[in-house]
Amino acid sequence: MIYLDYQATTPVAPEVAAAMWPWIETQFGNPHSPHRLGREAAAAVAVARADVAAALGAREDEIYFCSGATEAANWALKGAAARLPAGRRKIVTLASEHACVLDSVDWLAGQGFEVEIVPIQADGLVDLACVAETIDERTGIVAVMLVNNEIGVIQPVAAVSALARAKGALLFCDAVQAFGRVPIPLGDCDMVALSAHKVHGPKGIGALWLRNGVAIDPLLHGGGQEGGIRSGTLSPALCVGFGTAARLLRERVAADKAHVEALWAAAWGALGDDWRLNGSAEQRYRGNLNIRAPGVDAARLISELREVAFSAGSACASGSGRPSHVLSALGLDAADARSSIRLGFGRYTQEQDLVRALTLIDDAARRQRSFAA
Repeated sequence: MIYLDYQATTPVAPEVAAAMWPWIETQFGNPHSPHRLGREAAAAVAVARADVAAALGAREDEIYFCSGATEAANWALKGAAARLPAGRRKIVTLASEHACVLDSVDWLAGQGFEVEIVPIQADGLVDLACVAETIDERTGIVAVMLVNNEIGVIQPVAAVSALARAKGALLFCDAVQAFGRVPIPLGDCDMVALSAHKVHGPKGIGALWLRNGVAIDPLLHGGGQEGGIRSGTLSPALCVGFGTAARLLRERVAADKAHVEALWAAAWGALGDDWRLNGSAEQRYRGNLNIRAPGVDAARLISELREVAFSAGSACASGSGRPSHVLSALGLDAADARSSIRLGFGRYTQEQDLVRALTLIDDAARRQRSFAA
């Protein structure tokens, strides 16, 4: 099978699998135990934390491991909101954010917080003038994704942060799709969510970066293992896997970027003229190709092409039967949204496989349109 769903998850790097195995098979100690096996596990977790911090450009004591980016986003938004003063209970975010952010702020709205959802433009980018109008002295948190998981556009996080900080608000950034791929403006952020399985690491682990001095309430209570604010026994195997994946990001950043650029060019060369890009062509991560063609049924296309793995949008919303909220936010009608597909590629994608897959997709789409004519 040709795998083109890198935004949903990435193949585990061979180096990651090899590094994890001993911590599954023989070095199974609890990293919070005082004996030798526990101390060895704790040391491995510490190395992994350092590797993730180095890849992010952060301090080790600012990295908090958790189960994934969904937990990180919930924890950051709900934990920071719990400490907002009475006059700052307003939260601002974008209409194109990941469901874990939109659902978290919706939950906070039910707890009495004021929530403002800023629309995006037809190219997927936010209008900074609209953001400036929305953020005021009552705003406590602004949440903005750096690289969109569905359409790949890169939001102007630094500019949004400047508007937030001018009003004294915290900035939370979902950097899941950006980590290791595009520069993360860490100096403009207060909280950042990361996920291992989007960068060739294992599923089940992510991290929340908290700027030194930013205080949030725990989401999980118990033993207080992560700095006293995130309870639960850490998995040394998952931490080692994340750390190894992060180290590879640093080592391969230039090669990965060049490879993705070459794949992007090859993809457009293989597609027919009927396809249109969803989102900005310039301000985007090029490992995400979200396209549409009139008269195409994306779900039928995915079902028909069994040898190619691709999607019609976020894996987190698949099966809901609803049009993508991101495509809807672009202004696409239901027909255009249903005709859109998302192709994700990266480190382990071979150019010849990508071209073959796109030829198959293009041919199948042409057949669909001919039958409908």
